[in-house]
Amino acid sequence: MRAAVFGALLLLLLLLWAAPCPGQLAGDAVFQPSFIHMSGPRVHSFFLGNSSGVNFSIILSPRDAETGKLQLANCRGSKRAGDWNLDVTPGVNTSKVTVSLSRTLELCLPNATECCPSPLCMLEALQVSACRGSVMLAQLLIQAEIFANSSFAGNVSENATIIPNQAFKPLGSCPCNLTAGACDVRCCCDLECTPDLQQLFSGSCFTGVFGGDVNPPYDQLCSSQSMEYTPEWFPFLCVQSSLDNTPFLGYFYHGSISTPKVPAFKIPLQTSPGKPFTGYAEGDPIITEEDEYFTVPQQSMAGQCVGNAPVAYLHNFDVKCLTNLESYKEGLPHDVRISTGTAEFIQQNVVYRAITDRGKFITESENLAAEVLCQNVTFAEHYKFFWKDKNIEQVNVTVFLGSLCDGEILTQRFTVEFLSLNSTHGEELFENPGYQVGKPVRAANLNASDPLGSLNIWQPAGRGLCASATDRPVLFGVDSYSGCILEVDINEDCSLLRGNVTEKLNALIQATHLGKRHNSSYSDLNDWVEIIRLDPFSSNVSTGGLKGICPDIPANLNIHIIFAKVGAVQGIPQQEILAVQISFSTVLWQFQCGLGCRNTLSFLPITASVQFIEVPAQPPLPVTRYQKIYAEFDCNQNEVCWPQLLFPLTRFYTGEPYSQCLAKGLFLAFLVLLATIMSNPWFSKLWNR
Repeated sequence: MRAAVFGALLLLLLLLWAAPCPGQLAGDAVFQPSFIHMSGPRVHSFFLGNSSGVNFSIILSPRDAETGKLQLANCRGSKRAGDWNLDVTPGVNTSKVTVSLSRTLELCLPNATECCPSPLCMLEALQVSACRGSVMLAQLLIQAEIFANSSFAGNVSENATIIPNQAFKPLGSCPCNLTAGACDVRCCCDLECTPDLQQLFSGSCFTGVFGGDVNPPYDQLCSSQSMEYTPEWFPFLCVQSSLDNTPFLGYFYHGSISTPKVPAFKIPLQTSPGKPFTGYAEGDPIITEEDEYFTVPQQSMAGQCVGNAPVAYLHNFDVKCLTNLESYKEGLPHDVRISTGTAEFIQQNVVYRAITDRGKFITESENLAAEVLCQNVTFAEHYKFFWKDKNIEQVNVTVFLGSLCDGEILTQRFTVEFLSLNSTHGEELFENPGYQVGKPVRAANLNASDPLGSLNIWQPAGRGLCASATDRPVLFGVDSYSGCILEVDINEDCSLLRGNVTEKLNALIQATHLGKRHNSSYSDLNDWVEIIRLDPFSSNVSTGGLKGICPDIPANLNIHIIFAKVGAVQGIPQQEILAVQISFSTVLWQFQCGLGCRNTLSFLPITASVQFIEVPAQPPLPVTRYQKIYAEFDCNQNEVCWPQLLFPLTRFYTGEPYSQCLAKGLFLAFLVLLATIMSNPWFSKLWNR
């Protein structure tokens, strides 16, 4: 009997020891970032992990008066705490967490409530918890330090303000006072700044004219002693004038008003009445019958898909876009007529096909219920434009349709290909050996038996980890920037970390040479340029045995490709690659400790960038002797302007009527001539006689 009781007690103790206590972190779920310093009314973070059955809550965390520590978070909070609201947008493996302030940030006016009594409006600590039942999965700590808005909220007078002519009178004694009814930071001449606020930036006030010194003494003033070296002729040529007639008048005055140019997606087919459209050039947007751009979804520089991106003439692309049933949108209708490049329009030849293998397009799917909403959507669209000279002759479109259900992630594919009318089996015969924008860059490994090489950049997916990231080829003329996140342990050896990062970056460049042209031959070494490699610099700095700190981590790969336009084939530029250089930028990796430092893993972002630099195909002509001499007399390029040596006698001087200036100049010339004559020895002899 005692053995049975003892066994039951032992089993109960084991269960209690194995069960997570309230507030205990469990699993690998984490907030990214886990600590935020908040200075605005809204902030975002991401919960990485499965959010099914997870309860998110927010609490205010006051500090203990004796210890100064924040109170421990628990799973009993709600999605509202004081003036703070918590919103969560759930996803498959990533949920977006938004914390927003619901109160106003305006400074209090007389007899006003629900406003900010002081410039520092909000100084609080918040904790966001993610719990499954009573088990805490992750915590997010937010330090909110928000100042009141400096926008003017008073009554605005309707009386017209008379603005003086800035060419003759300063517009204001304090040009840096840009906000009415509020204090402008670093503007010490702003009368609306209280002494308490001025103490915050008293040591970094704006100087010069913008800081309020609208009439500073200038170097040409006779009473000015600002010049370190004063030439002997300075008293003869200095200016004696009051500071009211300062050369800084009109310093901010430009004298003209420019109308902003707002880019519109509607443009006319004719540049002027009666003048027909003369055809497309490379890179021109294709126009529809409704005077709008013909658009197909494309990827932006940030990697996101843009649904209304114009199609450029002779620019091929192949993109993939992620969407789901909730965010799915239909593109441009296929019955839209397209301009051929002249005054004529052609109809698209559309062929619809059904998708047989959905697995190639459905990348992720949640657990679907028995009854779920499905819809027939577009899985892929393939456009083929047949062109001749500067005109489009025919457009063929193949549309693949399939069923997309709620909870599934669809990878849509859109391709655009331009083919010459002389093409056979899809191969173009216009024989332009140069690269075209959007075409993959040819790479080769000429030191191996198999010369086929590759030059790629990352295409992250899911959580953006390097372990799950795929790659895509570098496209000519397309500057790219991509990266992925590498998980690093706090006890990671720095040498092994450098080697691991370098190995992942080198995996993107499986080549020793790049082709000068897209049809470079493997058998001709002159068709290729060698990749110049600059290895990362290592300073061998010791961390003194500290964990979680590694210097000189080559986390950034920089690829610079220099190209030039060496000619043209049928009006299309022939572009060749002249040189390629890759280099590495090092960073200092430091372990980012979250709340409680219970997670031993941190993240190291590594990136790869590609930049195309265009240079002239031929070196510029040397400057001739005439151009050098002329440059010496160009007043716009030199501080000394010889044509304006006698400035008061020239047409450039507008301070007085030209007739008066000419009279004074002739009188001055007469005095100089008289002084020259009287200083001559023979004049004194003649005078003595």
